[in-house]
Amino acid sequence: MGPIQTLLIVTAIAGVAGTGLGGLVGAMFRKDSNSTVSLLLSFAGGVMLSVVCFDLIPEAIATNAGLSAVILSVLLGVAVIYILNAMIDQDANAKVPHIDEAHPKTADQLNELIHSNYLEEHQKDAGSHLSLVIAGVVMAAAIALHNVPEGMTIGASYASHANSSISSAMLLAVLIGLHNIPEGMAVSVPLISGGMGRIKAVTVTALSGVPTMFGALLGYWLGDVGPLGLTISLGFASGAMLYVVFGEIIPEAILLYRSKLPTFFVIIGCMLGLLIIYI
Repeated sequence: MGPIQTLLIVTAIAGVAGTGLGGLVGAMFRKDSNSTVSLLLSFAGGVMLSVVCFDLIPEAIATNAGLSAVILSVLLGVAVIYILNAMIDQDANAKVPHIDEAHPKTADQLNELIHSNYLEEHQKDAGSHLSLVIAGVVMAAAIALHNVPEGMTIGASYASHANSSISSAMLLAVLIGLHNIPEGMAVSVPLISGGMGRIKAVTVTALSGVPTMFGALLGYWLGDVGPLGLTISLGFASGAMLYVVFGEIIPEAILLYRSKLPTFFVIIGCMLGLLIIYI
């Protein structure tokens, strides 16, 4: 089996299967499971922090392309995801009645995590088929912004270990698969709450993990170019994930469950990730 086929299978397990499993778990919970999803999101954020800080960035530094290249790549990843996310938010939030100037700058309801609230507004208003498609595309883009960088981390890690083994990439895929379970819940719960059937919601949730595979191909391609390409790929993915964790996941988790518990779950996730990486 070639490297590309192996990479796609590994990423499909991490992305599609991990997110789909989360969607299945979410379908079994009550609709008002904000606190549960909050704690799991916090845990997932901690896992991703450990991946970025203890695996990806050290790998980027080890390429010897220069510390400035690593820092610039990380900042580029932060900037690109921030800008794209802001564009999606600006378009979607302006059309949801309860989101105004007094609303927190990040999501405080499950349906805001993936902009399914935007889709629900179009359904309520019996909008045109085109407007519903656009709302669906906005929701898909919001999900992809989380999943593409995750795939890039697997692809870049696989490229950096192509001459030895894929154990590191496999380990990363397992960690990202764990991370995707609560994200899958965050996708399926609001879809079910909005009236979608459970089977359809789980299917949609699993399919939302497909962008992870595209990200993996991009990360592998950049990482295979050479040391500088590998640095850019690892750094960009790290920056993107840092923004997602600190700019979205952790603030959303705290707003979903106003307690100190999300903080502890971030720390637990971080320690578990560190444990798995170095065992």
